[in-house]
Amino acid sequence: MLRTLILIGLTYLFMHLHASGDISKYINMKYSYLSYSAIYILAIFTFISIYFYIKEDQHDHDQCGDDCGHSHEENTWWKRAITNGVFIIPILTGLFLPVATLDSNIVEKKGFYFPVYEDSDSTSKQQFLQPDTSVYYGQDDYDDLMAKSLKKLLKKDTLELNESNYLTDLESIYNYPGQFIGKEVKITGFSYSTDELAANQKFLFRFGIIHCVADSGVFGMLVELPEDINPKNDEWLTVSGKLETIYYQPFKKTIPYLKVTSWETISPPEDPYVYRQY
Repeated sequence: MLRTLILIGLTYLFMHLHASGDISKYINMKYSYLSYSAIYILAIFTFISIYFYIKEDQHDHDQCGDDCGHSHEENTWWKRAITNGVFIIPILTGLFLPVATLDSNIVEKKGFYFPVYEDSDSTSKQQFLQPDTSVYYGQDDYDDLMAKSLKKLLKKDTLELNESNYLTDLESIYNYPGQFIGKEVKITGFSYSTDELAANQKFLFRFGIIHCVADSGVFGMLVELPEDINPKNDEWLTVSGKLETIYYQPFKKTIPYLKVTSWETISPPEDPYVYRQY
């Protein structure tokens, strides 16, 4: 009976995540068909489990009555507890714990203060600041993908990084920063500051999901604001300006940055995340 209840719980959990919209906090919605499929598969397994439970219970009573002793071999209690706990804990946490929205506190906890940012350093493979999907392609395929993206972007006078193109266009900018020098760029994100930055410099970030929350990261750009502007961490801004490059010593790398010419403070968007489009 417990296994049937677990199946019911898992089915309801996936249905609840889709109904509430919280599923987008865990996966790129391009792959939502997988979780939809899981709902139907789990529902089928639930009905099958209920059918066999009723059939087995009826069989036991028909064979030996209400007082029949069961001689089925059972696992030890701790094995059953571990097995069932693997499924019960995610159900309980998914239904009763609130889904946290990622913010600058998560940036600090994930570790943004990297002592070195070098292509040969394994720590640079962590997803932060610069989107990198090269690990999901062969080198030739990835080069072709980036070349097509570059060709498309160079035709535009102004680049607006929005929900539909944020990660794809940002990846191209980081791969070819010299090609975009002087280009007008508009970007939205939450402000984040570190001790290494000048008073008028901030990072403008958005949390992005490439496939699922396991490969999520914080992505964005260094911006240089007018002297009289000093936004706090987690304050959302939309800024526009000219793209330049700068050698950022903490990363030991030349990175693009935006010299802001116009800006406005905005309310956090309904969905603060961005997703990799394919």
